[in-house]
Amino acid sequence: MLLFKNKKDLTDEQLMQGVCEGDAACFGIIYDRYADKMMRYFYRMLGQNVTRAEDFTQDIFTKLIEKPNLFDTGKKFSTWLYAVALNMCKNEYRRLEVRRNTLNEEPHPNKTRDMDSDNFVDRIDKKTFLKMLDVELGLLDEKHRTTFLLRYQEEMSIKEISEVLGISEGTIKSRLFYTLRKLSEKLKVFDLN
Repeated sequence: MLLFKNKKDLTDEQLMQGVCEGDAACFGIIYDRYADKMMRYFYRMLGQNVTRAEDFTQDIFTKLIEKPNLFDTGKKFSTWLYAVALNMCKNEYRRLEVRRNTLNEEPHPNKTRDMDSDNFVDRIDKKTFLKMLDVELGLLDEKHRTTFLLRYQEEMSIKEISEVLGISEGTIKSRLFYTLRKLSEKLKVFDLN
């Protein structure tokens, strides 16, 4: 089946069938489709650390090539891949928490902020807004940050997010409502209306 089609036209699920059969070209197409998305996702989830994001992106694709049969063919590939990525982030959060507790480290520097300076309003532009959005996202708990990023960065539907996180669509909507309300309050200085 895979021999008679242009492989770039195959669905992700069909490509994964090829990956399971050892087809390196299928893996290459999957990698091309998702490497940048995974890099962005890990970058935002792991405190805007490029090196860690690169390492995690490499790790997820290494896992994919070493054990492609772990892909659940009953699920959409992108949903499954983000669920794996989320689990990797959760494991990293746990590891960092254990380390912080063991070493009695100070909280992450992104946990502090000073938005009340007089010249802050003078520097309003898209770049500043995006920086402040990243700061505020970093202050959210993992479940709200993850839901927000899957919806607005990865442009997943409510249903897809529900499948990735394994929770109801109502819970997703509630988390998004809470997150948007909190972000709009924290970033109200950017409201020009």
